[in-house]
Amino acid sequence: MVFDISVDDLSDGAIANLLNAHLQLMQTYSPAESIHAVDALRHECSELTFWGARHDDELAGCGGLKQLSADSGELKSMKTSPGYLRQGVAQQLLTVITDEARLRGYDTLYLETGSHDAFKPAIAMYEKHGFVACSAFGNYQEDPYSRFFKKQL
Repeated sequence: MVFDISVDDLSDGAIANLLNAHLQLMQTYSPAESIHAVDALRHECSELTFWGARHDDELAGCGGLKQLSADSGELKSMKTSPGYLRQGVAQQLLTVITDEARLRGYDTLYLETGSHDAFKPAIAMYEKHGFVACSAFGNYQEDPYSRFFKKQL
């Protein structure tokens, strides 16, 4: 299935709703201090661009790109709507966001994700697309509930 992926201005609240549901679920797997997903109140940060993937005007997933430095960025808040799991949403979003990171001149793209078994499918997808494990980056600290990855662009 091919999704319509574009920069999202967040005005319809669909991404905020998806990410807030994600934050609620993360509390099942990690203590609050180990949850690094972007919440709806921080969406308007100037270093962060969000993309929405839609099918027939319904939000299928989202992902963000945050500038870390002039030559690096962080993949943020990749999330697929429950009804679209395992249909290629995340892979298509990842391709669009990685292409944008290259256009911005980044040479490295980082991400943080959870370490619980629930994150294994996402980790497998990231590894399939060239991400490799790394140490904590940016303002993150090493944490048993987090895994860190990077990809050279």
